[in-house]
Amino acid sequence: MIQAIQPGGRTGSVEIPASKSRAHRLLICAALGQNAAELRCDGISRDIQATMDCLGALGAGISRAGDRIRVTPAVPGRHTEGAAELPCGESGSTLRFLLPVVGALGRSAVFRMEGRLPERPLQPLWDLLTENGMSLRRDGNLLFCDGRLRAGAYRIPGNISSQYVSGLLFALPLLAGESVLEVTDRIESADYIAMTEDALSLFGWRFEKQGWRYRFPAGEKRGESPSVLQVERDWSSAAFFLALGALGGNGITVRGMNLLSRQGDRRMLPLMRAFGADVREEETEITVRPGRMRGMEIDASGIPDLVPILAVAASLAEGETRIVHAERLRLKESDRLRTTTAMLSALGADIRETADGLLIHGKDRLAGGRVDASNDHRIAMAAAVAAAGCAAPVIIDGAECTEKSFPRFWETLEALERDGAADDAARTGGGK
Repeated sequence: MIQAIQPGGRTGSVEIPASKSRAHRLLICAALGQNAAELRCDGISRDIQATMDCLGALGAGISRAGDRIRVTPAVPGRHTEGAAELPCGESGSTLRFLLPVVGALGRSAVFRMEGRLPERPLQPLWDLLTENGMSLRRDGNLLFCDGRLRAGAYRIPGNISSQYVSGLLFALPLLAGESVLEVTDRIESADYIAMTEDALSLFGWRFEKQGWRYRFPAGEKRGESPSVLQVERDWSSAAFFLALGALGGNGITVRGMNLLSRQGDRRMLPLMRAFGADVREEETEITVRPGRMRGMEIDASGIPDLVPILAVAASLAEGETRIVHAERLRLKESDRLRTTTAMLSALGADIRETADGLLIHGKDRLAGGRVDASNDHRIAMAAAVAAAGCAAPVIIDGAECTEKSFPRFWETLEALERDGAADDAARTGGGK
């Protein structure tokens, strides 16, 4: 699909879909819990659907009516004949969260991966699981799993992916005996691990934590699930419209946000303030208006998903912006350091890759042009926002990839009032 985005700022208000990071966690806890639960989830992205499909294949009852998802926990022994077929699509969270869970359940399973997911790393999680009772084998886009995890001591570095830690936090409470998880080295994306801890606690899962050492006692570790849960809106998706408000027009208001959220990408607010945008918060609404944007240094170690849209803001900010500690972006849906650079270079930005990030010299205005989304939802959405600072339209090839996280992105964007739209209508005979 090709999207053509006209240049200029936008004005209006938007509502963002549910957080897929939060939805993954709540769905897994509900499927492994003690009683049925209902999740109210505004906007079911491809990644959320992948987790729902995989949990259903593992024996949970999953039904959906509009934005309501009813989850009935998996019954031990249900669907035990043959290997469970787990269609995880391109969702790294689905794969990394459920791989240890499959081992804890002692299920034979085949994960079916798509896109770039088969290329994304699984070490050292793979090694840890095979050392503790699982058998894993990869054949192209298929990952075959057998065996059952043993209770005991687990140790994994925290500087590669927080998703490895979260997957183990879901799995170890399912084991009959006492288990201990120790997370070593520098912790990447600690906020995402905290989100997993919150979900476990919400569903009554018992564990003790001291520093980065978790202890899961022997015996039953799961309590009663909440009967109804609202999945809060997604700060990673909100970031694109918060940046859009800073780049032109009379501002964008994002409604319905949890300003006390544990989502790490809530840091978009102080970052936009640091850039120089006018940011105002009121209860569940945030309004961002243009200000004098200035470059700065950004440590992206805890906010990797924000880098493409922060690079767009930096390309239109005065002076130099250096984004550092972003090397993990090379292992996302695309090599996001490369594809962010390619996308913004195609639009006329002054940007180059560094060993661990990006170096950007801002301009008053970008030229516009044609870009390839590289099958990466965040590249497509960042390119659309960049049109606010362009002199000519932005043409985006492969724009359908936004379905991965934000199914209504293009409709939400087009519903906003565009600067100069009335003048355009008058020139083409559409004015009154």
